Amino acid sequence: MGIPADKYRFHDHVKLAHYADAACDIEYEFPMGFKEVEGIHSRTDFDLKQHQEYSKKKLLYFDNDIDETTGKPFGNYVPYVIETSIGLDRTILMVLSEAYVEEDLSTDEKQDSRVVLKFPPKLAPIKLAIFPLMKKDGLPEIARELMHECRDHFFCFYEEKDAIGKRYRRMDAIGTPFCVTIDHQTKEDQTVTIRYRDSMEQERIHLSQVREKVIMGLK
Repeated sequence: MGIPADKYRFHDHVKLAHYADAACDIEYEFPMGFKEVEGIHSRTDFDLKQHQEYSKKKLLYFDNDIDETTGKPFGNYVPYVIETSIGLDRTILMVLSEAYVEEDLSTDEKQDSRVVLKFPPKLAPIKLAIFPLMKKDGLPEIARELMHECRDHFFCFYEEKDAIGKRYRRMDAIGTPFCVTIDHQTKEDQTVTIRYRDSMEQERIHLSQVREKVIMGLK
Protein backbone atom coordinates (compact mmCIF):
# COMPACT_ATOMS: atom_id res chain seq x y z
CA MET A 1 0.00 0.00 0.00
CA GLY A 2 2.98 2.29 -0.41
CA ILE A 3 3.95 2.46 3.28
CA PRO A 4 7.74 2.41 3.86
CA ALA A 5 8.99 -0.14 6.38
CA ASP A 6 10.50 2.52 8.65
CA LYS A 7 7.01 3.89 9.37
CA TYR A 8 6.05 0.62 11.12
CA ARG A 9 7.09 -0.82 14.44
CA PHE A 10 6.19 -3.97 16.37
CA HIS A 11 4.95 -3.87 19.97
CA ASP A 12 5.01 -7.16 21.91
CA HIS A 13 2.43 -7.50 24.68
CA VAL A 14 3.79 -8.02 28.18
CA LYS A 15 0.44 -8.94 29.72
CA LEU A 16 -1.24 -11.74 27.80
CA ALA A 17 -4.79 -13.02 27.82
CA HIS A 18 -5.15 -16.35 29.62
CA TYR A 19 -5.51 -18.25 26.32
CA ALA A 20 -2.52 -16.65 24.54
CA ASP A 21 1.18 -17.51 24.55
CA ALA A 22 2.21 -14.50 22.40
CA ALA A 23 0.71 -11.23 21.16
CA CYS A 24 2.07 -8.45 19.00
CA ASP A 25 0.71 -5.19 17.59
CA ILE A 26 1.81 -3.64 14.31
CA GLU A 27 1.89 0.13 14.75
CA TYR A 28 2.13 2.91 12.16
CA GLU A 29 3.60 6.36 12.76
CA PHE A 30 0.58 8.60 12.27
CA PRO A 31 0.99 12.40 12.44
CA MET A 32 -0.15 12.10 16.07
CA GLY A 33 2.39 9.35 16.86
CA PHE A 34 2.54 5.57 16.68
CA LYS A 35 -0.86 3.88 16.85
CA GLU A 36 -1.94 0.28 16.43
CA VAL A 37 -3.10 -0.81 12.99
CA GLU A 38 -3.12 -4.58 13.38
CA GLY A 39 -3.10 -6.99 16.32
CA ILE A 40 -1.82 -10.58 16.13
CA HIS A 41 -2.43 -13.14 18.89
CA SER A 42 -1.39 -16.76 19.25
CA ARG A 43 -4.43 -18.29 20.96
CA THR A 44 -2.72 -21.72 21.24
CA ASP A 45 -5.13 -24.67 21.14
CA PHE A 46 -7.55 -23.04 23.59
CA ASP A 47 -10.37 -22.36 21.09
CA LEU A 48 -10.50 -25.77 19.46
CA LYS A 49 -10.10 -27.62 22.73
CA GLN A 50 -13.13 -25.72 24.06
CA HIS A 51 -15.12 -26.64 20.96
CA GLN A 52 -13.98 -30.22 21.29
CA GLU A 53 -14.95 -30.43 24.95
CA TYR A 54 -18.44 -28.99 24.58
CA SER A 55 -19.36 -30.43 21.19
CA LYS A 56 -17.99 -33.87 22.05
CA LYS A 57 -16.52 -33.99 18.55
CA LYS A 58 -12.85 -34.61 17.97
CA LEU A 59 -11.02 -31.73 16.28
CA LEU A 60 -7.67 -33.45 15.83
CA TYR A 61 -5.41 -32.92 12.87
CA PHE A 62 -3.10 -35.71 11.68
CA ASP A 63 0.27 -34.38 10.54
CA ASN A 64 2.26 -36.67 8.22
CA ASP A 65 5.38 -34.51 8.42
CA ILE A 66 8.33 -36.21 10.07
CA ASP A 67 9.58 -35.03 13.45
CA GLU A 68 13.37 -34.81 12.99
CA THR A 69 13.88 -35.65 16.67
CA THR A 70 11.92 -38.92 16.73
CA GLY A 71 11.98 -39.83 13.04
CA LYS A 72 8.22 -40.43 13.20
CA PRO A 73 5.20 -38.44 11.96
CA PHE A 74 3.98 -35.72 14.29
CA GLY A 75 0.65 -37.54 14.38
CA ASN A 76 -2.59 -36.23 15.92
CA TYR A 77 -2.87 -32.89 17.66
CA VAL A 78 -5.32 -30.04 18.21
CA PRO A 79 -4.18 -27.13 15.98
CA TYR A 80 -3.30 -23.71 17.32
CA VAL A 81 -5.25 -20.65 16.19
CA ILE A 82 -3.49 -17.45 15.13
CA GLU A 83 -5.89 -14.52 15.35
CA THR A 84 -5.09 -11.40 13.38
CA SER A 85 -7.28 -8.31 13.34
CA ILE A 86 -6.69 -5.26 11.17
CA GLY A 87 -8.97 -2.22 11.32
CA LEU A 88 -10.37 -0.96 8.02
CA ASP A 89 -10.84 2.62 9.27
CA ARG A 90 -7.30 2.73 10.66
CA THR A 91 -5.90 1.31 7.44
CA ILE A 92 -7.65 3.99 5.38
CA LEU A 93 -6.40 6.69 7.76
CA MET A 94 -2.88 5.26 7.47
CA VAL A 95 -2.96 5.37 3.66
CA LEU A 96 -4.38 8.92 3.71
CA SER A 97 -1.77 10.06 6.24
CA GLU A 98 1.06 8.64 4.15
CA ALA A 99 -0.27 10.06 0.88
CA TYR A 100 -1.12 13.62 2.04
CA VAL A 101 1.49 16.17 0.97
CA GLU A 102 1.52 19.98 0.93
CA GLU A 103 3.99 21.24 -1.66
CA ASP A 104 5.39 24.75 -2.02
CA LEU A 105 5.67 25.51 -5.74
CA SER A 106 6.59 29.18 -5.35
CA THR A 107 9.04 30.82 -7.73
CA ASP A 108 10.70 34.23 -7.78
CA GLU A 109 7.78 35.50 -9.84
CA LYS A 110 4.81 34.18 -7.84
CA GLN A 111 3.63 32.30 -4.77
CA ASP A 112 2.10 28.91 -5.44
CA SER A 113 1.37 25.66 -3.63
CA ARG A 114 -0.67 22.52 -3.97
CA VAL A 115 -2.19 19.78 -1.83
CA VAL A 116 -1.74 16.35 -3.33
CA LEU A 117 -2.64 12.81 -2.27
CA LYS A 118 0.22 10.65 -3.53
CA PHE A 119 -1.66 7.37 -3.44
CA PRO A 120 -0.04 4.37 -5.06
CA PRO A 121 -1.88 4.49 -8.42
CA LYS A 122 -3.60 1.15 -7.81
CA LEU A 123 -5.23 2.61 -4.66
CA ALA A 124 -6.37 5.90 -6.19
CA PRO A 125 -10.19 6.13 -6.42
CA ILE A 126 -9.97 7.74 -9.90
CA LYS A 127 -7.22 6.43 -12.15
CA LEU A 128 -7.53 8.77 -15.13
CA ALA A 129 -9.04 12.24 -15.63
CA ILE A 130 -9.87 13.26 -19.20
CA PHE A 131 -10.05 16.96 -20.09
CA PRO A 132 -10.99 18.57 -23.39
CA LEU A 133 -9.10 21.87 -23.48
CA MET A 134 -12.23 23.64 -24.75
CA LYS A 135 -15.96 22.86 -24.87
CA LYS A 136 -16.09 23.18 -28.65
CA ASP A 137 -14.36 22.37 -31.95
CA GLY A 138 -14.98 18.63 -31.55
CA LEU A 139 -12.63 18.27 -28.55
CA PRO A 140 -15.33 16.99 -26.13
CA GLU A 141 -16.30 14.32 -28.66
CA ILE A 142 -12.72 13.01 -28.83
CA ALA A 143 -12.45 13.11 -25.04
CA ARG A 144 -15.66 11.16 -24.57
CA GLU A 145 -14.55 8.58 -27.11
CA LEU A 146 -11.36 8.07 -25.07
CA MET A 147 -13.48 7.85 -21.93
CA HIS A 148 -15.59 5.12 -23.55
CA GLU A 149 -12.45 3.19 -24.52
CA CYS A 150 -10.95 3.29 -21.01
CA ARG A 151 -13.85 3.10 -18.57
CA ASP A 152 -14.26 -0.69 -18.77
CA HIS A 153 -10.65 -1.11 -17.62
CA PHE A 154 -10.37 1.45 -14.79
CA PHE A 155 -12.36 4.30 -13.25
CA CYS A 156 -12.23 7.53 -15.26
CA PHE A 157 -13.43 11.08 -14.68
CA TYR A 158 -14.46 13.61 -17.34
CA GLU A 159 -14.48 17.38 -16.80
CA GLU A 160 -14.83 20.47 -18.99
CA LYS A 161 -15.17 23.21 -16.34
CA ASP A 162 -12.50 25.86 -15.59
CA ALA A 163 -8.95 26.42 -16.78
CA ILE A 164 -6.81 23.35 -17.24
CA GLY A 165 -4.54 24.31 -14.31
CA LYS A 166 -7.47 24.38 -11.90
CA ARG A 167 -8.62 20.99 -13.14
CA TYR A 168 -5.15 19.57 -12.55
CA ARG A 169 -5.15 20.90 -8.99
CA ARG A 170 -8.53 19.34 -8.22
CA MET A 171 -7.29 15.97 -9.43
CA ASP A 172 -4.08 16.34 -7.40
CA ALA A 173 -6.15 16.94 -4.27
CA ILE A 174 -8.06 13.66 -4.66
CA GLY A 175 -5.04 11.63 -5.75
CA THR A 176 -5.75 10.98 -9.45
CA PRO A 177 -2.41 9.74 -10.86
CA PHE A 178 -2.98 10.49 -14.57
CA CYS A 179 -4.64 13.35 -16.45
CA VAL A 180 -5.03 13.53 -20.22
CA THR A 181 -5.77 16.76 -22.10
CA ILE A 182 -7.35 16.80 -25.55
CA ASP A 183 -6.40 19.91 -27.55
CA HIS A 184 -6.44 21.14 -31.14
CA GLN A 185 -3.23 19.28 -31.98
CA THR A 186 -5.09 16.08 -31.14
CA LYS A 187 -7.30 16.67 -34.19
CA GLU A 188 -4.22 17.02 -36.38
CA ASP A 189 -2.01 14.09 -35.26
CA GLN A 190 -4.06 12.06 -32.72
CA THR A 191 -1.69 12.91 -29.85
CA VAL A 192 -2.65 14.07 -26.35
CA THR A 193 -0.86 15.47 -23.32
CA ILE A 194 -0.64 13.09 -20.37
CA ARG A 195 0.28 14.63 -17.00
CA TYR A 196 1.75 12.67 -14.10
CA ARG A 197 0.46 13.66 -10.66
CA ASP A 198 3.58 13.25 -8.51
CA SER A 199 6.14 14.92 -10.79
CA MET A 200 3.66 17.18 -12.65
CA GLU A 201 5.64 16.29 -15.80
CA GLN A 202 3.76 16.23 -19.09
CA GLU A 203 4.32 14.00 -22.07
CA ARG A 204 2.90 13.92 -25.56
CA ILE A 205 1.67 10.45 -26.55
CA HIS A 206 -0.67 8.95 -29.14
CA LEU A 207 -4.33 8.51 -28.23
CA SER A 208 -4.00 4.77 -28.78
CA GLN A 209 -1.32 4.57 -26.05
CA VAL A 210 -3.34 6.14 -23.24
CA ARG A 211 -5.20 3.06 -22.00
CA GLU A 212 -2.12 0.83 -21.90
CA LYS A 213 -0.01 3.59 -20.33
CA VAL A 214 -2.43 3.88 -17.44
CA ILE A 215 -2.81 0.10 -17.04
CA MET A 216 0.97 -0.28 -16.81
CA GLY A 217 1.12 2.55 -14.27
CA LEU A 218 -1.36 0.75 -12.02
CA LYS A 219 0.80 -2.36 -11.64
